[in-house]
Amino acid sequence: MDLDKLKFDENGLIPAIVQDFYTNEVLILAYMNRESLEISIKEKRTCFFSRSRQTLWRKGETSGNIQHVISITADCDLDAVVVKVIKDGPACHLGEESCFFNKLFEDDEIAEFSIDILYKLIKERKQTLPKGSYTTYLFEKGKEKILKKIGEESTEVIIGAMKGSREETIFEISDLCYHLLVLMAESGITTEDIKKELASRRIVDHKVKQETMK
Repeated sequence: MDLDKLKFDENGLIPAIVQDFYTNEVLILAYMNRESLEISIKEKRTCFFSRSRQTLWRKGETSGNIQHVISITADCDLDAVVVKVIKDGPACHLGEESCFFNKLFEDDEIAEFSIDILYKLIKERKQTLPKGSYTTYLFEKGKEKILKKIGEESTEVIIGAMKGSREETIFEISDLCYHLLVLMAESGITTEDIKKELASRRIVDHKVKQETMK
């Protein structure tokens, strides 16, 4: 799209909402002028305009937490953009993964859930080891016990699938996923590590497909 169509404000700026490419988590709300937007596209890393310092700044210049630009999309009014990135480190200068961590409200009747949230909870259990927790029990028993449970749950998934029982298969896959997350936490492997690996396979698969179509 032609950048001339974008509607920069009276100060020549446009809001830029930065999202994690893998999780879609909102990381930063920053501002860009035309020059920083052009730099972001050319260098494939985020460059913003600092309103406080009145100057350009490339994310990660001093911290090393560079954000690699995957896509930039304008909204329907052409007065804001969403920038999807793969980040090298925390997005927030306070060391948080996202700048948006001060929760003001959450509907208790609709609890937020994701694999990342479950993984975070499991990691917290590993650090605090609360009594009576099954997760604590697994960590205290160690990797051998965790691996044994993964083997057992894998077998249960196969049995459920062989029976043709959708409900049982869903239940057993959920058990397997949980124990895999426990193993990941025990081994220092993050959900982002897995997403990056899967994404790299998708890219390779796409390239292979293009080659076979020639």
